[in-house]
Amino acid sequence: MAAADLGPEDVILEIGAGIGNLTERLARKAKKIIAVELDPALIRVLHDRFDEVENVEIIAGDALKVDFPEFDKVVSNLPYSISSEITFKLLRRKFKLGILMYQYEFAARMVSLPNCKDYSRLTVDTCYFADASILMKIPKSAFQPAPEVDSAVVKLVPRPAPFEVKDEAFFMDFVAAVFSQRRKKLRNAILNTNHLLKIPDIKEVIARLPGDLMSKRAENLTPGELAQVANQIIDLKKSVSEKEIKE
Repeated sequence: MAAADLGPEDVILEIGAGIGNLTERLARKAKKIIAVELDPALIRVLHDRFDEVENVEIIAGDALKVDFPEFDKVVSNLPYSISSEITFKLLRRKFKLGILMYQYEFAARMVSLPNCKDYSRLTVDTCYFADASILMKIPKSAFQPAPEVDSAVVKLVPRPAPFEVKDEAFFMDFVAAVFSQRRKKLRNAILNTNHLLKIPDIKEVIARLPGDLMSKRAENLTPGELAQVANQIIDLKKSVSEKEIKE
């Protein structure tokens, strides 16, 4: 919790508050805690513990569906089953800092480098939104009862993308598409997934993309290089459309 650097003006979001042990510790240091919990039995426990605590707000509901109020930091032992969805919901919000616990394998994919086995769509998407680092690995033996997997605490610091993206929605779709064909060279990965990307005159577009990148796999390219290809496709799609209009 020290990594969250909590101050008396901080509004903290906690997702999956459980019985409120972390909530209680956070409430001692922060201005306000917004505790989100889905399980009705745990919600009753939270109300029993915190209804008389002025700086704790309890939100009953699915964290993927509820609208989060404004918050400064998010500190949570996340439900592992929704790690990806909740992370990208969070990263589309404005906040200063996240200290989040994930399954270790998921955390390793968030912070991986190109040419590593863990480098993935998750790595690239995370890099687009934030700086991510693993603060500590937590063995399953640290919990009672012990889960089946090790865990990791991850620090997320949102920031503007370190590379240009001309069309965010297309970039996200492009990254998802080419990593679904991660063992294929980029040229073939794009061809094989064009039913998703819907690039007109696909063969002409690919022929005009940089050959040095097209001959590599998605897992060999940096996030910035993948953005470069996606941006060039956007430009080529426009030129193809303009050409068709003139004809």
